[in-house]
Amino acid sequence: MKSWPEVYIPSIDSRYIFPELSLQNTASQSIQVLPRKKMYRMYVCGITPYDSTHLGHAATYLSFDLINRYLRATGSKVLYVQNITDIDDPLLERASRDGIDWEELAYSQIDLFRSDMSTLHVIPPENYIGAVEAIPLVTKKIEQLKEAGAIYGVDKDLYFRVHSDPDFGTRSHLSNEESLKIFAERGGDPERLGKENPLDSLVWLAQRPNEPGWPSIHGLGRPGWHIECCAIALNYLLPEQDSDFLIDIQGGGSDLIFPHHEMSAAQARVSTGRRFAEFYVHTGMIGLDGQKMSKSLGNLVFVSSLVRSGVNPMVIRCALMMGDYTTDRLWNEELLLTAQTFLDSLTVQLSHNQCAQTSVLIQEIIQALSNNLDTKKVFALLADWISESSKGAEGGNPGELARTLDALLGIAI
Repeated sequence: MKSWPEVYIPSIDSRYIFPELSLQNTASQSIQVLPRKKMYRMYVCGITPYDSTHLGHAATYLSFDLINRYLRATGSKVLYVQNITDIDDPLLERASRDGIDWEELAYSQIDLFRSDMSTLHVIPPENYIGAVEAIPLVTKKIEQLKEAGAIYGVDKDLYFRVHSDPDFGTRSHLSNEESLKIFAERGGDPERLGKENPLDSLVWLAQRPNEPGWPSIHGLGRPGWHIECCAIALNYLLPEQDSDFLIDIQGGGSDLIFPHHEMSAAQARVSTGRRFAEFYVHTGMIGLDGQKMSKSLGNLVFVSSLVRSGVNPMVIRCALMMGDYTTDRLWNEELLLTAQTFLDSLTVQLSHNQCAQTSVLIQEIIQALSNNLDTKKVFALLADWISESSKGAEGGNPGELARTLDALLGIAI
């Protein structure tokens, strides 16, 4: 599937020192140093295209864009893969509700998502893969799991025995009761008759009446959600043979910790005999008026709507980066105004020939980002610099600072 256009990334002078990047690892429940490598493999779960890009989506992809930018700035290559779940129950349900073809709905929302990501200056993935085009990979992965004794049938559907992975549950750290509750809330079917274990996950759904299906060695049907990402990640990220882990970073919103990332990792472990990701990195949820922003609540704020109303995409980017990426946070008009004021002031100071010193500031920005993407500190540093510059301080290089902000934060002025 076609991704969105490449983003220009300015170079940063080699005199600046880039420490190793530390990130919050959900699996270890701690902040850990990501070992320095020549190439990193990062997989970030994409959208189900039945609604346009809301600010929760944007916040997630901006966070991994920061990781991508930082690792590239160290001189490393980042092999970045993202899927798009272009066949799933929510998509079919929305299409049926609105009386339109499900493929038409998916294509329209995929196009809008790509446009939003480009507008926000998010670096595109090297491989952007739809679930439909990955069906051959899914069927092959199911065969591998079947050979490992981890697949069984319920009617014509196929399920994965989650406890065939001895590490199942170690990435999400939930009790069995918590797991069952969340599984039921997030697309699982713990009460289905015939399952060996309530948490076992669907890997192949036989075609239902009036629903699409694709031919395979498993019969007409479509892939389950978790196996889709497992198959895509392992095919396109080209794991190293001598590494303890198949990939470096598995990423997404915190709502994907369980069941999605836990089950994808379990399927990878059982089918390859190796641990999936060294780091599981998750972003907090974005709320509106004190509630989580979600499609079910109908309280979404869309990137495209804000841009159409005249909001500068860089203001949206700043607003979403002003908080800690790992914590749940609220979106409101005050935050938007704060970001607008900040960007206006920054633009004014960067337009001058003289400004406050920038070399130390740039190194401090790099240091803050290396510490679990501490963007709150970055914006505090920039606010101090704006204040000093507005008072007439000199000795800095506004052009170099502008290029650095573009390269590391994606703020293009």
